[in-house]
Amino acid sequence: MEIIIVGSGKIGSTVAEQLSRSGHNITIIDSRPEPLQKNTEYLDVMTVEGNGASHLVLKEAGAEKADLLIAATSADELNLLCCLIAKKLGTKHTIARVRNPEYSRELELIKDDLGLSLSVNPELACATEMARILRIPSAIKIDTFARGRVELLKFSVTPDSPLAGMQLTDLGKFQAKVLICIVERGEDKVYIPSGNFQLAAGDKISIVASPHDARTFLRRIHVATNPVQQVLIVGAGRIGYYLARQLLDAGAKVKLVDSDRKRCELVSQLLPQATVIHGDGTDQNLLREIGLEHTDAFASLTGIDEENILLSLYAHHVSHAKIITKINRTSFTDVINSMDLGSVFYPRYIAADTIGRYVRAMENSLGSNVETLYKLVGGKAEALEFRVTASSALCGVPLQKLPLRNNLLIGCINRRGRTVIPKGSDTVEPGDTVVVVTTIPGLNDLDDILDRRKGSLCTEE
Repeated sequence: MEIIIVGSGKIGSTVAEQLSRSGHNITIIDSRPEPLQKNTEYLDVMTVEGNGASHLVLKEAGAEKADLLIAATSADELNLLCCLIAKKLGTKHTIARVRNPEYSRELELIKDDLGLSLSVNPELACATEMARILRIPSAIKIDTFARGRVELLKFSVTPDSPLAGMQLTDLGKFQAKVLICIVERGEDKVYIPSGNFQLAAGDKISIVASPHDARTFLRRIHVATNPVQQVLIVGAGRIGYYLARQLLDAGAKVKLVDSDRKRCELVSQLLPQATVIHGDGTDQNLLREIGLEHTDAFASLTGIDEENILLSLYAHHVSHAKIITKINRTSFTDVINSMDLGSVFYPRYIAADTIGRYVRAMENSLGSNVETLYKLVGGKAEALEFRVTASSALCGVPLQKLPLRNNLLIGCINRRGRTVIPKGSDTVEPGDTVVVVTTIPGLNDLDDILDRRKGSLCTEE
């Protein structure tokens, strides 16, 4: 598809990288030459220097024939104006990054007038994922499929876990309908495991199951599934505010710490149920005084990555809290992943994934049948949800007879709202959605999971 991105900041560059590597033709508009030059050095993209709200600049970028324009500058109003003008010029779909919470209700009123297909609030999306994790604090990450009916849930195998040293073929003794689909071992090893794979302490494993079955399995392997009750948040910015609001709505008690007095006064007015503390969140004495050692969860959400890392390491050292760490930069990810930082969130990736899922939905209308896609393990693996069509070569064939490609696993089948963890005798049928986990990039169709070199399909006994 022909896609224009206005703004080459954190989110714009991340979206450009993901979409260009998926085979789309990308043109980036920015008034600053330096980031444009950087993008052309690392990505196969076209660039246009200028104001993205200028109809002449948009015409030069090809807005009259573009399939999609994504406005991701730092100014909400400019993003909305870019989308409005692009739509008038003939761009088929538009997406705007809108961060100001005051605009959320107004957007619903004027969305059609603006010709806006989607608005993305990176901070709200990030806070929503954090809140989801805190409902199951033992999880490192949770992704959802089939409108929430299927979860991909990641957690660590502790030394005292009954899973340590166990082969996957022995999981049946827990009598829970789950499938272990990814195992991360050490800093760089990622496995799509077979039945004879043996788990080890320290592994990070991802399971696919319905929410009910996932919680049943976690309880049976002695992993806590109760949501947090007391949360301490350092940093009362947008993400801190959104996270606190969602946790308060869920019944948790929340304390927020921030060094900006005016911000504290504003947040205390917006969230009267929360305890808002004006102070230095990096002060160990203050953190101990307000109960860090006894809190259920701790979130370091300041605007400085180094502060967040140090705060999370300290909280891990002095408490048993569930740790959440916000990181803005994407460099040194291997070093960051080797630290005890709990669940690490990159707001730019979350926003980029939201946009990527919309692009996938657009591709569906052009012939692809990918419903949802998540990048996993820093992009080393993918989880895709496919819609099964009647023309698929997989329909009606037992899974054990399918010549599947290596490094690929069918995680579950969703059939009319019912989640099926597949066995070899199961089949997929038209109308199903199928979750596939793989380290193979670029799958666009369910039939792409077949290895034609292994022979043709056989349906006879």
